[in-house]
Amino acid sequence: MITKRLSIAIAGAAIAGLMLSACASTAAAPEEDAVKADAESPVATSVTIDGSPTFDAMTKNRTIVLGVKEDQPGFGVRDSATGDRSGFDIELATWLAAELGFAKESIEFVTIPSQSREQSLSNGDVDLIVGMYTISDKRKELVDFAGPYMTTGQSILVRKDNTSIAGESDLAGHKVCSITGSTPIQYIKTNHPDVETVEFDNMAQCVDALLSNQVDAVTTDEALLIGYVTLAPDELKVVGTPFTNEGFGIGIAKGDTALRHFVNSLLVENPDVWKAIYDKTLGTSGVELEPAAVDNY
Repeated sequence: MITKRLSIAIAGAAIAGLMLSACASTAAAPEEDAVKADAESPVATSVTIDGSPTFDAMTKNRTIVLGVKEDQPGFGVRDSATGDRSGFDIELATWLAAELGFAKESIEFVTIPSQSREQSLSNGDVDLIVGMYTISDKRKELVDFAGPYMTTGQSILVRKDNTSIAGESDLAGHKVCSITGSTPIQYIKTNHPDVETVEFDNMAQCVDALLSNQVDAVTTDEALLIGYVTLAPDELKVVGTPFTNEGFGIGIAKGDTALRHFVNSLLVENPDVWKAIYDKTLGTSGVELEPAAVDNY
């Protein structure tokens, strides 16, 4: 049963069914395991980025450390049994590493909690963060961002057989679930007082409630909802268009303008790579997306 599978997968941070896996390499602590690059990603040679202290440190250490998520379906998940990682962000980060000149044995993925991202970049604990990192003016005061590599916004997930909810305007009289105290649930409460809201500690619980008919819809970032559809494409669908707007960026240490411009150039010049990664991962949901317009501030 999909509901049981979702619960077990999220609890163990090992979502089954996502299509691409990064192979484990050198053994390390549970949250700091090196991961092999995609064998299809050619490694660039003779890469230089003048004026980038981050790139200089990577080159000196002969390792690139990438901060990622390990419990986000479709974007970044880690199999607790094998250590394998998979998802859109993992594939994108692996490709970026190769373009920066780092072969598979020189890549280390580190799971970074959301609340620790800025500090991790500031401390030099990670070189880049590729993990559903929403760009905001407040965060730009502490770190820099390349991208966005994907634009998203709050949207709605329903059961595949649902015909009564086609978008935000159809939520009245229905039960809608999201994470306790989150921005999405506050949006619903403020803008749709006639909607009954249900709150859980994590999104997997909301999706379980949806699949077991306890709620009628789930709301959060469209990108994350698409990730859940990849797990159960015959039972779930995203409806309507996003009703907020935000972008996911690649976190870079504050002031490393040279590295930011380099990564932005890679994103701008390689939309075909973005599309191939999307089609293999999130694209299995049936939802079509295009690369975001890069903001090279």
